[in-house]
Amino acid sequence: MNDAGIVELYWLRSAQAITETQRKYGSYCYTIALGLLKSPQDAEECVNDTWLGAWNAMPEHRPDHLAPFLGKIARSLAFDRFRASRAQKRGGGELPLVLEELGDCVPAVPSAAQAAEDAELARSVNAFLHTLPPRDCDIFLRRYWYAEPLADIAQRYGLKLNTVKTSLFRSRGKLKDFLNKEGIIL
Repeated sequence: MNDAGIVELYWLRSAQAITETQRKYGSYCYTIALGLLKSPQDAEECVNDTWLGAWNAMPEHRPDHLAPFLGKIARSLAFDRFRASRAQKRGGGELPLVLEELGDCVPAVPSAAQAAEDAELARSVNAFLHTLPPRDCDIFLRRYWYAEPLADIAQRYGLKLNTVKTSLFRSRGKLKDFLNKEGIIL
Protein backbone atom coordinates (compact mmCIF):
# COMPACT_ATOMS: atom_id res chain seq x y z
CA MET A 1 0.00 0.00 0.00
CA ASN A 2 1.30 3.47 -0.79
CA ASP A 3 1.72 6.28 1.74
CA ALA A 4 -1.41 8.14 0.65
CA GLY A 5 -3.49 5.01 1.22
CA ILE A 6 -2.01 4.47 4.67
CA VAL A 7 -2.58 8.11 5.63
CA GLU A 8 -6.18 7.82 4.44
CA LEU A 9 -6.64 4.81 6.74
CA TYR A 10 -5.37 6.91 9.65
CA TRP A 11 -7.82 9.67 8.76
CA LEU A 12 -10.63 7.14 8.60
CA ARG A 13 -9.47 5.92 12.05
CA SER A 14 -9.12 2.37 10.72
CA ALA A 15 -7.04 -0.07 12.76
CA GLN A 16 -5.75 -1.37 9.43
CA ALA A 17 -3.58 1.79 9.32
CA ILE A 18 -1.39 0.40 12.12
CA THR A 19 -1.08 -2.99 10.39
CA GLU A 20 -0.07 -1.41 7.07
CA THR A 21 2.34 0.99 8.77
CA GLN A 22 4.00 -1.86 10.67
CA ARG A 23 4.31 -3.90 7.48
CA LYS A 24 5.84 -1.08 5.44
CA TYR A 25 7.81 0.91 8.03
CA GLY A 26 8.29 -1.41 11.02
CA SER A 27 11.88 -2.36 10.28
CA TYR A 28 12.78 1.24 9.34
CA CYS A 29 11.53 2.63 12.65
CA TYR A 30 13.02 -0.30 14.58
CA THR A 31 16.44 0.39 13.03
CA ILE A 32 16.25 4.04 14.08
CA ALA A 33 15.24 3.19 17.65
CA LEU A 34 17.73 0.34 18.02
CA GLY A 35 20.56 2.51 16.75
CA LEU A 36 19.91 5.01 19.51
CA LEU A 37 18.92 2.68 22.34
CA LYS A 38 20.98 -0.47 21.69
CA SER A 39 18.22 -2.51 23.33
CA PRO A 40 15.88 -4.66 21.20
CA GLN A 41 13.13 -4.53 23.84
CA ASP A 42 13.30 -0.74 24.19
CA ALA A 43 13.44 -0.34 20.42
CA GLU A 44 10.34 -2.51 19.99
CA GLU A 45 8.46 -0.45 22.57
CA CYS A 46 9.48 2.76 20.78
CA VAL A 47 8.18 1.36 17.50
CA ASN A 48 4.84 0.51 19.09
CA ASP A 49 4.72 3.98 20.62
CA THR A 50 5.52 5.41 17.18
CA TRP A 51 2.31 3.93 15.80
CA LEU A 52 0.38 5.51 18.67
CA GLY A 53 2.13 8.81 18.02
CA ALA A 54 1.20 8.64 14.34
CA TRP A 55 -2.38 7.73 15.25
CA ASN A 56 -2.65 10.75 17.54
CA ALA A 57 -0.91 13.15 15.12
CA MET A 58 -2.83 12.27 11.96
CA PRO A 59 -6.02 14.19 12.56
CA GLU A 60 -3.96 17.39 12.67
CA HIS A 61 -1.25 16.48 10.15
CA ARG A 62 -1.50 14.84 6.76
CA PRO A 63 2.06 13.90 5.81
CA ASP A 64 2.89 13.40 2.13
CA HIS A 65 5.77 11.06 2.97
CA LEU A 66 5.38 8.69 5.90
CA ALA A 67 9.03 7.60 6.25
CA PRO A 68 10.38 10.93 7.55
CA PHE A 69 7.20 11.57 9.54
CA LEU A 70 7.41 8.19 11.29
CA GLY A 71 11.19 8.35 11.54
CA LYS A 72 10.97 11.65 13.38
CA ILE A 73 8.44 10.23 15.84
CA ALA A 74 10.51 7.07 16.42
CA ARG A 75 13.71 9.06 16.87
CA SER A 76 12.09 11.49 19.29
CA LEU A 77 10.66 8.65 21.36
CA ALA A 78 14.02 6.88 21.37
CA PHE A 79 15.78 10.06 22.53
CA ASP A 80 13.20 10.47 25.30
CA ARG A 81 13.67 6.86 26.41
CA PHE A 82 17.45 7.26 26.24
CA ARG A 83 17.37 10.39 28.40
CA ALA A 84 15.11 8.67 30.92
CA SER A 85 17.36 5.62 31.18
CA ARG A 86 20.49 7.78 31.34
CA ALA A 87 19.01 9.80 34.17
CA GLN A 88 18.36 6.55 36.03
CA LYS A 89 21.69 4.81 35.54
CA ARG A 90 24.05 7.37 33.98
CA GLY A 91 25.09 4.85 31.35
CA GLY A 92 27.48 5.45 28.47
CA GLY A 93 27.00 4.75 24.80
CA GLU A 94 27.13 6.38 21.42
CA LEU A 95 24.34 8.94 21.83
CA PRO A 96 26.13 11.20 24.34
CA LEU A 97 29.11 11.35 21.99
CA VAL A 98 26.89 12.26 19.03
CA LEU A 99 25.17 15.02 20.97
CA GLU A 100 28.47 16.38 22.25
CA GLU A 101 29.95 16.46 18.74
CA LEU A 102 27.02 18.49 17.44
CA GLY A 103 26.95 20.76 20.50
CA ASP A 104 29.20 23.42 18.94
CA CYS A 105 27.15 23.91 15.80
CA VAL A 106 23.55 23.22 16.82
CA PRO A 107 21.78 24.97 19.70
CA ALA A 108 20.96 23.06 22.89
CA VAL A 109 17.53 21.53 23.56
CA PRO A 110 14.98 24.26 22.71
CA SER A 111 12.08 25.50 24.78
CA ALA A 112 8.49 25.37 23.59
CA ALA A 113 8.61 29.08 22.72
CA GLN A 114 11.23 28.40 20.05
CA ALA A 115 9.00 26.39 17.71
CA ALA A 116 9.37 28.85 14.81
CA GLU A 117 13.13 29.00 15.25
CA ASP A 118 13.25 25.20 15.36
CA ALA A 119 11.44 24.97 12.04
CA GLU A 120 13.90 27.43 10.52
CA LEU A 121 16.85 25.49 11.92
CA ALA A 122 15.45 22.24 10.50
CA ARG A 123 15.00 23.87 7.10
CA SER A 124 18.53 25.24 7.19
CA VAL A 125 20.10 21.92 8.22
CA ASN A 126 18.19 20.17 5.46
CA ALA A 127 19.37 22.77 2.94
CA PHE A 128 22.92 22.35 4.23
CA LEU A 129 22.78 18.58 3.76
CA HIS A 130 21.94 19.12 0.09
CA THR A 131 25.20 21.07 -0.32
CA LEU A 132 27.35 18.14 0.81
CA PRO A 133 28.72 15.52 -1.57
CA PRO A 134 26.60 12.35 -1.33
CA ARG A 135 29.12 10.30 0.68
CA ASP A 136 29.74 13.13 3.17
CA CYS A 137 25.99 13.60 3.53
CA ASP A 138 25.50 9.88 4.14
CA ILE A 139 28.29 9.81 6.73
CA PHE A 140 26.81 12.88 8.46
CA LEU A 141 23.32 11.36 8.56
CA ARG A 142 24.56 7.96 9.73
CA ARG A 143 26.37 9.61 12.61
CA TYR A 144 23.93 12.33 13.63
CA TRP A 145 20.54 10.93 12.62
CA TYR A 146 21.08 7.22 13.21
CA ALA A 147 23.81 7.63 15.91
CA GLU A 148 25.94 4.94 14.25
CA PRO A 149 29.33 4.27 15.82
CA LEU A 150 32.27 5.72 13.90
CA ALA A 151 33.81 2.27 13.36
CA ASP A 152 30.59 1.01 11.75
CA ILE A 153 30.48 3.98 9.39
CA ALA A 154 34.11 3.46 8.42
CA GLN A 155 33.48 -0.21 7.74
CA ARG A 156 30.32 0.51 5.72
CA TYR A 157 32.19 2.85 3.36
CA GLY A 158 35.54 1.03 3.40
CA LEU A 159 37.25 4.04 4.97
CA LYS A 160 39.79 4.48 7.72
CA LEU A 161 38.40 5.64 11.04
CA ASN A 162 40.39 8.88 10.84
CA THR A 163 38.91 9.59 7.40
CA VAL A 164 35.40 9.35 8.85
CA LYS A 165 36.37 11.57 11.80
CA THR A 166 37.89 14.13 9.44
CA SER A 167 34.81 14.10 7.22
CA LEU A 168 32.53 14.69 10.20
CA PHE A 169 34.79 17.41 11.61
CA ARG A 170 34.79 19.25 8.28
CA SER A 171 31.04 18.79 7.82
CA ARG A 172 30.36 20.19 11.30
CA GLY A 173 32.53 23.20 10.46
CA LYS A 174 30.68 23.70 7.19
CA LEU A 175 27.35 23.37 9.03
CA LYS A 176 28.39 26.00 11.55
CA ASP A 177 29.45 28.39 8.76
CA PHE A 178 26.25 27.67 6.80
CA LEU A 179 24.05 28.36 9.84
CA ASN A 180 25.94 31.59 10.57
CA LYS A 181 25.38 32.75 6.98
CA GLU A 182 21.69 31.87 7.36
CA GLY A 183 21.55 34.16 10.40
CA ILE A 184 20.99 31.39 12.91
CA ILE A 185 22.65 32.38 16.15
CA LEU A 186 24.41 29.55 17.93
